[in-house]
Amino acid sequence: MTRKFARYVSQNIVGMLGMSCYIIVDTFFISVAAGADGIAALNLALPVFNLIFAIGSMLGIGGATRFSILRAQKDERAESYLTNAVLWATVFGLVFSIIGVFGPEQVIRLMGGDSHLVEVGLSYNRIILLFGPFFMLNAVFSGFVRNDGDPSLAMVATLVGSLANVVFDYIFMFPMGMGLTGAALATAASPVISIAICSAHFLKKSNTLKFIRILPSMKLLFQSCSLGTSAFIGDFASAVTTTVFNYLIISLVGNIGVSAYGVIANYAIVVIAVFNGIAQGAQPLISDAYGRGEKKEQKNYLRMGVLTAFLFAIVVYIVSWLGTEPLVALFNSEGIDVLASYAHEGMRLYFIGFFFAGVNIFVSSYLSATAKANTAFIASILRGVVAIVLCSVVLSHVLGLKGVWLAFPVAEFLTLIYIVEVLAMDTKKRRSKCLKK
Repeated sequence: MTRKFARYVSQNIVGMLGMSCYIIVDTFFISVAAGADGIAALNLALPVFNLIFAIGSMLGIGGATRFSILRAQKDERAESYLTNAVLWATVFGLVFSIIGVFGPEQVIRLMGGDSHLVEVGLSYNRIILLFGPFFMLNAVFSGFVRNDGDPSLAMVATLVGSLANVVFDYIFMFPMGMGLTGAALATAASPVISIAICSAHFLKKSNTLKFIRILPSMKLLFQSCSLGTSAFIGDFASAVTTTVFNYLIISLVGNIGVSAYGVIANYAIVVIAVFNGIAQGAQPLISDAYGRGEKKEQKNYLRMGVLTAFLFAIVVYIVSWLGTEPLVALFNSEGIDVLASYAHEGMRLYFIGFFFAGVNIFVSSYLSATAKANTAFIASILRGVVAIVLCSVVLSHVLGLKGVWLAFPVAEFLTLIYIVEVLAMDTKKRRSKCLKK
């Protein structure tokens, strides 16, 4: 069991790392090509990017989780969820495409951008919105292929797509001189390539996934989304956090503060990607154990996941503390002292939150994987929206910019308290049932 856990989790971590690292490379190239303004514009586009990923993750992971549970129970309804997820991902993605055609500049203004940042980031935002369907479909294909016993192919698809993005980033931005437009096109190419590679799974003898002729079903959508809520909130939380932080930081120190937060946010994306990799990698195993009624196996996966997340958080904080200056300097190509100062302090305070965030992300995913949709939703919405918004507003008012950086660790700690209480209550209920028997 431990070996299987290590295989699924490690392969998913590698895939998620590859996907998030191209964002780091993207940011680095943008910092070289467009400086602090480019990073600020990119950071204003991140909430939209995160929202697209959030919806895709909800459809992909939620539908794939439902598929795994029903397949373990030998239920024929399992085969309906892939087609339904693909149909709804296309529908939702087209909504973003329409916004990309008619109103990308309004989106940037909504995120807090002024006229200058609208001009800088317009082409980047438009292209990301136009390719919304592909980002969502990539999450769906990856989730179902992984849950159909092929995590290696899902990992390869993500890595190759990410590598292609890095190569295209350089070609489009520098030899071709396309700037932010080139960065957006490179990012948009990544999910298209990943989908093509994941599609190879359908040619394998081990494939049990099928496309069937059905209309988009609201019932199946709701059943999928109920188990994909924690995945949705996980990505949506990044959008909420980035948006709220951008507004607060602009009001406190202006655009240069947003650039500093952009540096921190991009490193945070990589760390969160690893935590998501642990959670999503273990999810098929947990769902399968739940479908078979193996409670002891579920509990062992929970312990392994929490321990893995916490150990990784320790490594991340040590690396970020010892390497703060070079990590910040990597995205400060213009050598702006104020930006470096803000980002230096921010990284050391913000990253404290990962000691709690990793555990919260894994347990929320575990609750969804075991069909505890309501509890998973409360935990996810608490850490992703309610706690972070309240903490950032209150602490920024009291402590200024330092309060913004501290909002993330405080919000994650409060969520951890709730999760510990939930797990303790669940344990008491199981013991009570055992005693009655």
